[in-house]
This record gives sequence, structure tokens and C-alpha cells, in this order.
Amino acid sequence: MSKRLHLFQGYGIELEYMIVDRDTLDVKPIADELLKEVLGQYGEEFANGSVSWSNELVLHVVELKCTTPTADLVQLESDLHKNILEVNERLKKFNARLMPTAAHPWMNPRKETFLWPHGNSEIYEKYNELFDCQGHGWSNLQSIHLNLPFYDDEEFAKLHTAARLILPIIPGLTASSPILDGAFTEYHDKRMVYYKNNQKRFESIVGKVVPERVTSKHQYHKLIYDRIAKQIKPFDPNDILEPVWVNSRGIIARFDRGSIEIRIMDIQECPKADLAIAALVINSIRLFSDGKMTDFHDQQIWEVDPLYEILRKCIKTSSDTTIANAEYLKTLGMNVTTAPVFDIWKHLMEQCVKHYPQEMNHWVEPLNQLFERGSLAKGILEVANCQFGKENLKLIYQELSQNLEENKLFEPCDKSISL
Repeated sequence: MSKRLHLFQGYGIELEYMIVDRDTLDVKPIADELLKEVLGQYGEEFANGSVSWSNELVLHVVELKCTTPTADLVQLESDLHKNILEVNERLKKFNARLMPTAAHPWMNPRKETFLWPHGNSEIYEKYNELFDCQGHGWSNLQSIHLNLPFYDDEEFAKLHTAARLILPIIPGLTASSPILDGAFTEYHDKRMVYYKNNQKRFESIVGKVVPERVTSKHQYHKLIYDRIAKQIKPFDPNDILEPVWVNSRGIIARFDRGSIEIRIMDIQECPKADLAIAALVINSIRLFSDGKMTDFHDQQIWEVDPLYEILRKCIKTSSDTTIANAEYLKTLGMNVTTAPVFDIWKHLMEQCVKHYPQEMNHWVEPLNQLFERGSLAKGILEVANCQFGKENLKLIYQELSQNLEENKLFEPCDKSISL
């Protein structure tokens, strides 16, 4: 976000998709060739009107993002879908297509990972040197990044505090990475397991994913960025890596552009699902930032550990998770001792519709569809029915790829999947 915006005036949304062979669905490392097709030469970003295409760490992933911040998520959904269709049309030349979800179900990262070789490749090379980017945790993690603006320290404090309160239950809604190496990983959100452990060599980089309680730029630099800089300096004498880039908490602060970035959302099967979830997450955070639910003090007192425990459970079982922290539920406006995580999200959706009907009414139908189905991870596992052979998985992920083209939510009972 280059222009300083105030709270909830606009959002930056980035979605990562795998490029796969149209017939086999094996990963296809041709993101650079795709961008060359539209740029006329190898490059890192193509601005296609309101949506830009850009590279990522690995060659089989392309990112689609809004070119500038927008508050119109309904229009963005339409624009993203049009660009997905255009990318897929371009990829036909390579017998390739885009595939959604946060993890490829049978990719072998040791054999099939190719890092981006152009432009800022020295940054990627340094990451590879420090963290070995050949594993699933680097080469097979597709997510949606959500950027929310703030103008000054006062707005940052409200936004960051509210966002870290909502953060732990997000994987309950978004998990879509249950299968790796042709097997159930025992986690609905395996991407977040890798996210937590990718950079454990340097404890300061990710912490416990839930960020520390910070309410100002000065405090953030002192508690987070300065610790990261000190820990990585002996391994990065040429200062290739900036702490602001390396910071990998589930919410990171970008004071240089006045935004926080939420990074723990697995990508879904289509823009309709992703943008509906984004609208719910944004406006749930807004409820607390605006003081509609509980006051700032009640939100701010939460330490990292209890929030992390809730996050850890949601990573494991997503929409099947029950939250048994009565104080947390009370902070979210629920006077119960336990609640299924989807009941919490339904409660938040009702409050969002009540307070922000213009922003939320369009998304009620797809959200209700999601609530009825469960998380995408749960839907995938339901259809797989413990049969994780490649041919079975290929049927499921072909259907998911078709959902992406049609901008349609995945339904486990869909008769078009013949298992």
C-alpha cells in the first residue's frame, strides 16, 4: 500500500496459485514463461488493470493480487475470476492450468522444486542457504495474504490488537492443506505447521505465530525487528535480508507502507470463497477495532500463549474444533463456556451484518454455504474417504481446478466426482 489510508478504507489482497500440467496435475515450473508471454521478456510483475500477476519463490506458483488497494471486494472477486480465466487461457500453450488449495497433494519437493532464477534471485538464494527451501514448507504452501491499512500509531494499536484476537480462529475457517505426499497429514492445515517450523533456526523470526502485544512503531521495532536483525546478522553479513521481509509472524506490521499483513489464511478453491472469507475476517476485526464488541483493554490484555493454544487446535482440526476457553469466548461476545469454531464465526458474521450490512450482505450466501460444508480441508477429506491413491486424488483436484475456473464453491456431495 503506497498511499496512506485510514482504517478500513481499502485492502490489498494477494492469492497464490499452483501451475500444474493440464492432464497429469503434476506441478509445472513455468511461472517465468507465463510472465514472459505477457511482458515480452522475463520479469517479475505484470499489471493487468486492477489485478497484477507476479512471481513467487518457486517457479510453479504465480500470485494474483489487486494492483492498488481497494474497498470493493465484490468487484475484486469478479476481476480476479476474469484474470484466472485469462491466465488459464495463456497456460494452454504449455498444456498447463492453475490449481487451487494450499498444498499440492503429491508433489515431491526434493525433486520438483525450482526457485525463481531472475531479478531478485539473490534474496531467494540467501533464503535457500539459511533455510533449505526444497521442502514442502517453502515450495508447497499457497496462501492468501490480506493487507489492512493504518494511518498512525493510534490506528495501528487498534488494528493490530483486534487482528491478533481474531487470528487464532482463522485456520478453523480457511484450512485447505490436509494432504501431502499422497497421505493425510493428520492436520487440516499442514501449511501452518510448516509455517510455524520453517524458520525455527531463528526463534525471533516467527515466534509462536501470534504476534506479541505491541501498540506502537517504536515498541514493534524494539520487541520484534531489532531482535530479528540481531539474530540473523552473523549469517547475513552483506545485509541481503531486511528484518521487515524476514518477519514471519501470522500478522506482520509494515510501517513503511502503513499496513498490517495477515498471512495465515490457506487459499481456497475460488475467488468467491476467498473474498467471502476475507470480508468476514476484515469486518470481524473491524468490530473490535471500532469497539462494537469489547473495549480496547479487554482485547489488549491477551498474552501470546493462550491465543497460540487456540490457534494450534484450529490448525489441527479446522471446522471440527471446539474452543473451551470461556474468557476468550466472552471477549468475542459469547456468554458460553465452550463453542464450536464455526459457531464463533457464525456469531461474528451476524454481528458484521448487523453493523456493516453494506460490506457484508453480498457474502452471506457463500459464507452460509461454507458453514454448511465445513472447511475446504474437511470437504477434501470427506470426498477422499481415506483413499489417498494418486488417481483418486487426481479426480478431486481436477474438480477443485474446475471450481477455480467456474468460481464455484466445492461441494463434497457433488455427483461429478466419481470415486
